[in-house]
Amino acid sequence: MTDLFFLYAYFYTLKNRSKMKIGIIKETKIPGDSRCPLIPEQAATLIQEGWNIVAQRSNERSFNDTEFEKAGVPLVDDVSDCDVLLGVKEVKLEALIENKTYFFFSHTIKEQEYNRDLLREIIRKKIRLIDYEVLTNEKGQRLIAFGRFAGMVGAHNGIMAYGKRTGLFELPRMKGMKNYNEAKAIYRKIQFPKMKVILTGYGRVSTGAAEVLNDMGFKKINSDEFLNREATEAVYCQIRANEYVKHKNKTTFEIQDFYNNPSEYESAFQPFLSKADVFINGIYWDNNAPAFFKPADLKEPEFSIKTIADVTCDIAPVSSIPTTIRPSTIAEPVYGVDKNTMEECSPYGENSIDMMAVDNLPNELPRDASESFGSQFIEHILPELKKEESEVLLRATVAVDGKLGPYFQYLENFLKGN
Repeated sequence: MTDLFFLYAYFYTLKNRSKMKIGIIKETKIPGDSRCPLIPEQAATLIQEGWNIVAQRSNERSFNDTEFEKAGVPLVDDVSDCDVLLGVKEVKLEALIENKTYFFFSHTIKEQEYNRDLLREIIRKKIRLIDYEVLTNEKGQRLIAFGRFAGMVGAHNGIMAYGKRTGLFELPRMKGMKNYNEAKAIYRKIQFPKMKVILTGYGRVSTGAAEVLNDMGFKKINSDEFLNREATEAVYCQIRANEYVKHKNKTTFEIQDFYNNPSEYESAFQPFLSKADVFINGIYWDNNAPAFFKPADLKEPEFSIKTIADVTCDIAPVSSIPTTIRPSTIAEPVYGVDKNTMEECSPYGENSIDMMAVDNLPNELPRDASESFGSQFIEHILPELKKEESEVLLRATVAVDGKLGPYFQYLENFLKGN
């Protein structure tokens, strides 16, 4: 590993670090994204501390060029002289600059077929790709994420969709709000009806979703109450892995064993299918873990879920939610899936289940999300760029110098099209 480390970390020698130039790139993915990895005030502070940072001009950012300029951040059109390029979402193939170090969410590490060509081009151009999703500490805990905001917007959109289906209340979109404080002011004016929401997970995403449900005035109850009592008000139940999966043979549940051997487990989510009105999915899902339910379950008369907010957003058939048949968009966040045919249909229909599966949810609160993300980057990641050897960066290096990184050799067959 030591030899590999020096091979992959050559870029960050003391000599190169003293000359390092960082560029905040404009987002090129379509549909566009208005988040940025550093907000103007954060970039300006780093410049004052001696970092060499520029921002590429963009008409899409929630923080516009004028705000960067007023903060004292140089604006440029061409970032080809930068050493490190910071983005958010995937970069268009033709916009990738060879022999650079990029930070962005690549959506390649789970062998996402739609980004196979992206990874191939990164390899071809000898780009060092550091994926935010796998920047972790020695315990495997993520150091930087938009997860809280994904959960917040996902929960909001899920409840909004249920309101549209039932006509019991009307909740405006977050995308039209300046910040989350504006959303909280709206929640205080709405009397949500009696309804039951099941929320999976206890990570960043689920914590963000729970924050919104709490601010909406939903009462948190345990699973026993959720499964055995009728709702008299708006309630939600947040469950951990031991309540939605079980071992196929063992009676005891060990969380680390589930993480290590997900294929040995099966869904235990069945009881919730007949008790929930809305399902908010906020877990990280392994490709070998069981799905929450099967398509056949949708046809059962007891199936009561009307709306699913799938923040996880893995696409069927390799997904935790079989009805997540495609991502949705901020412009059109909800689509329907026919319970009988499993084909897409109009939402809010009698025989449809409504799917909210936006894959860039934090972009509905782009200013709040960008500020939080930038703070995490400055605290946890930027210091790693100063190190001659960084295991944190190595663990997240998906590709470098025309090869896959040492922790991502398993993608070799994926690159070949297998």
